[in-house]
Amino acid sequence: MLFLAQMDVTIPHGIDPDELAKLKEAEKQRAQEIQRSGKWPHLWRVAGRYANVSVFDVDSVDELHELLSSLPMFPFLDVTVTPLSRHPSALA
Repeated sequence: MLFLAQMDVTIPHGIDPDELAKLKEAEKQRAQEIQRSGKWPHLWRVAGRYANVSVFDVDSVDELHELLSSLPMFPFLDVTVTPLSRHPSALA
């Protein structure tokens, strides 16, 4: 099952800069781990915002939720999920 996930990040004011740096590094490591598994085939930055647009290829909505909630920055994410299906005019 393919899902489009639009993620906007909101960092709380006053967070310790060292803790934020550690959190961002942990986020990078976890995101790359999920990508290597093949479950996160597309990850794109949204220009001009602290946000990304991603495509996940998972077996279920529950699996998607588990992956998203495993991200260290999940508490700071506003995620909008859209299920995808093949378009009849698509070449692939």
